[in-house]
Amino acid sequence: MKREHNEDSWLINEDLGLHVVCDGMGGHAGGETASRLAVQTIERELLGARMRSDDPFASAAALAEAPVAGALREAIEGACAAVYRTSKANPELQGMGTTCIALLLQGEIAILGHVGDSRAYAVREGEVVQLTDDHSLVNEQVRAGLLTPDEARHSRLKNIITRSVGFEEDVLVDLIGFETKPGDRYLLCSDGLSNLVDNEEIGAQLLRHDDPDRACRALVDLANERGGDDNITVIVIHRAA
Repeated sequence: MKREHNEDSWLINEDLGLHVVCDGMGGHAGGETASRLAVQTIERELLGARMRSDDPFASAAALAEAPVAGALREAIEGACAAVYRTSKANPELQGMGTTCIALLLQGEIAILGHVGDSRAYAVREGEVVQLTDDHSLVNEQVRAGLLTPDEARHSRLKNIITRSVGFEEDVLVDLIGFETKPGDRYLLCSDGLSNLVDNEEIGAQLLRHDDPDRACRALVDLANERGGDDNITVIVIHRAA
């Protein structure tokens, strides 16, 4: 409702089982470039991995040994290097970076790759769970007992992230693996949603709407009703019951 440009990018490649949301930073041109380059690079890296003789997507390994986890980590690391190199080569893009939340669904296995404060949620058997832990200054203060969650939500420092894709050449990627269940519902979002809509409200909307598109629209509308002070990007995925 307030920004004239969109620094978020998103991607769905159903053939790969890939879903990505990135929220760029570094000014108008920088943020848009960083997020777009990140989602494009992650997709390209994973498509390349599938063409290798040791195709990680062809493995029937159990979750603990699933090679797609390493492939996703390497793809996000590749995106980080690509964004960093582009910023170094273009002075007007200096210092750009992006958050990243990427979900790979491979049958009964799910792998999340996460950098920054974009989030992933799951709803299972009526309960909503935040799957990711924000890489942000206020979240570190909450964990240290210096702020309450409510204070963090209203802090003027809430947009300061401590880890991003592309601000430096390398990045530590958080990986989360879990087994999916029929009926699961998953949500990926930028902080334009999570800053204005709390976890319980997100869970309620995911449960209320059987159509993922309608769930997305309801969540975006709710954030906009509360001010819409940032770009809002939402991906909702339903695993068939």
